[in-house]
Amino acid sequence: MSFSNTSTGDAPADPYTAKSKDDIPLKEKVSEFTNFASSCKFGMMTTRVGETGQLTSRAMALAATESHGLDLLFHTNTESGKTDSLASDPHINISFLDSSGQWASVSGVATVDTDRSLVHKHYSPALKAWLGDLGDGKHDGGPDDPRIGVIRVKSEHITYGVTGKTLVGRALDVAKGTVTGETPGFLRIRDISKEEAEEVRKGGLA
Repeated sequence: MSFSNTSTGDAPADPYTAKSKDDIPLKEKVSEFTNFASSCKFGMMTTRVGETGQLTSRAMALAATESHGLDLLFHTNTESGKTDSLASDPHINISFLDSSGQWASVSGVATVDTDRSLVHKHYSPALKAWLGDLGDGKHDGGPDDPRIGVIRVKSEHITYGVTGKTLVGRALDVAKGTVTGETPGFLRIRDISKEEAEEVRKGGLA
């Protein structure tokens, strides 16, 4: 099913996307995406609430990555609502945005891992501030607190937009487009498909 409100004939109905979309070698795309996501540090995690079917998002700090940076790890309180949502529907979206308008969207499937060796590997003392110390000698916010788990996001499709132009250069392109009607093309929009992600996991970048 698709939606359309008009016909533009042979001309692209969405000239901005048509001009911005391009492709480069997989190794370069992986490097671009991982560098951008790591620089953002925080992403918005969107899940579906099982009881209502509504989508909900919350800011999450990127704890670590796997598979050359394509699969994302986040700390979580296993007793929080998002783990209930993932138990009901593991499909997830992680989005990143920086102050210059560069962005990335990651669609994938998530699992909650409570393996203590994994938690220890990526544990940060800052987690204690979010979980608190319940004073029972067990739930103390430390690496052995059973409430601390890791949400592992296996990416299935990644779309991202990055640019090499400065803010001034982009502003000039937008101003030019306002006058001439020519859409700016400073943002390069690229995709990493499910098949490409699997290729990377199998060592396709070696």
